[in-house]
Amino acid sequence: MRLLVTGGAGFIGATTAAALIDAGHEVTVVDDLSSGHRDAVPAAATFHRADATDADAIRPIVADGGFDGCLHFAALIEAGESMRAPERFFSVNTAGSATLLRVLLDHGVGRFVLSSTAAVYGEPAYTPIDEAHPLQPTNAYGESKLLVERMLAWHQRIHGLRIASLRYFNAAGATPGRPERHDPETHLVPLVLQVAAGRRARVAIFGNDYETPDGTAVRDYVHVADLADAHVLAVEALDDHPTLTCNLGSGRGYSVREVIEAAREVTGHAIPAGDAERREGDPAVLVASADRARSLLGWQPKRTDLATMIGDAWRECDAQDGTRR
Repeated sequence: MRLLVTGGAGFIGATTAAALIDAGHEVTVVDDLSSGHRDAVPAAATFHRADATDADAIRPIVADGGFDGCLHFAALIEAGESMRAPERFFSVNTAGSATLLRVLLDHGVGRFVLSSTAAVYGEPAYTPIDEAHPLQPTNAYGESKLLVERMLAWHQRIHGLRIASLRYFNAAGATPGRPERHDPETHLVPLVLQVAAGRRARVAIFGNDYETPDGTAVRDYVHVADLADAHVLAVEALDDHPTLTCNLGSGRGYSVREVIEAAREVTGHAIPAGDAERREGDPAVLVASADRARSLLGWQPKRTDLATMIGDAWRECDAQDGTRR
């Protein structure tokens, strides 16, 4: 297939673009590089520096592309920031996706895979969380993605667009040449490794009074390479399924303190940590049931051990400045 990958210079988008190419697909990446990195884009992909949510910018690319489908990663992703500036998230993530969808439909693009999030569930009523769980986001980021999922359902119903919404839990790990790089960085594993690399004095633990075994928040971590594999399977599975909604996670939760301790063992560094106030909108526990992805997509995550994920990320981290080797 000929596939458009928006946000394909980012951590998950670039890794998926490479996996799509390895699977035999022809890939065009669109990214404005506001948070992505040009050197992460696979050499075999066609690259356009453009804003995928700007109709004037994306229309000529789509018009000339002859695309069979789009995998949409371009978005604002920081839940904490969304509680300070929700208007940005609804503008970029929700309205921007509507703009992109309009252009894709105008040019006959028939399938769409959304990079969604476990944040659509909010505070869990039960764990592990399956796709039937109530959808009650506790932050504007999750709400902005849930609105896109709802738009997609209407596009499928009215226009016949074949759609997949993939709800990630916490992406981690790295693949060669494609580390996790955000500015500013807010994700736990890269922050912990920046301390190990000497770029930060300590890592903050946001909340130590959650109702969890050690008082810190528990999250389900999934290797970025396994996420990429799921996207390849999903876009291909739309041959047989007009709509798919799947969680992507390992099914195992790790607390913040467990992640820090695992990183100490992997890196051999002390990694000082200090307590801080909870962040607004952070649920205590997010752990996935990914049975549907296994059943419908045949997805089998291969790198579920926390030490493996941290080790892969650490190998892509230079001890001098925390950037890719």
